Amino acid sequence: MDWFYGLGPIQQALLATVGTWLVTALGASLVLVTTSVSQRYMDGSLGMAAGVMIAASFWSLLAPSIEMAEEAGYGGLKWVPPLVGFIAGALFLRLVDRILPHLHPGLAEAEGPHTRWRRTTLLVLAITLHNIPEGLAVGVAFGAAASADLSEAQRLSQIGAALALAIGIGLQNFPEGTAVALPLRREGISRLKALWWGQLSAIVEPVAGVAGAALVLLMTPILPYALAFAAGAMIYVVTEELIPESQANGHVDLATMGVIAGFSIMMMLDVGLG
Repeated sequence: MDWFYGLGPIQQALLATVGTWLVTALGASLVLVTTSVSQRYMDGSLGMAAGVMIAASFWSLLAPSIEMAEEAGYGGLKWVPPLVGFIAGALFLRLVDRILPHLHPGLAEAEGPHTRWRRTTLLVLAITLHNIPEGLAVGVAFGAAASADLSEAQRLSQIGAALALAIGIGLQNFPEGTAVALPLRREGISRLKALWWGQLSAIVEPVAGVAGAALVLLMTPILPYALAFAAGAMIYVVTEELIPESQANGHVDLATMGVIAGFSIMMMLDVGLG
């Protein structure tokens, strides 16, 4: 892995988010062999995804944001950049939710403005919205490692934390790819087209990842805000989408244990690599 640590943050973010995109495609590829999976599997997987994102939001994003704000000289106001960034991230996703029509898997009614767009388009848009903050979070995390204020040990630790974040997001992208492709197949789309749209929902992750890394490189002072912004956006997705969907079919205990498992996995990854 030495070669990876030697790359620039934009290159690291690109490779990591291409990896998360490919895992989404792998999950979507299940549509080639089946048209359905167990609802228990999907609910447990969505719960796990929620746990991963909750843990990642703290260890990989909010905790570094607080630490950087303290080192930047905010003193007793070190909570300001994390708080402002966190709230801004959640409000941004709320705004996007209101202005862009989309349809969550398993629901009959679309959210956002009324539209005549096809259900397949709305389904893909819902998961695409979900993937933007994930890619952004990975990019910002890698960009944070390039801060001039970090020692070499801190830089390596931050790269490890960003890598752990990418691995965690990759793990929870597998069921997301499935959650897009299979409903599309049931809507009458061919298997290959369902696979295409399923993987395409995550193509925004490399774009958002590179953009996030480039942004913090160009504007280092916003780094604590950017990390917290990504965390706020991810927590919004968890509470607005993942947890409600995982519990909507009556498998509440299974979904809850999925959250615990996902949180534990992400915690181990971040502590072990970061």
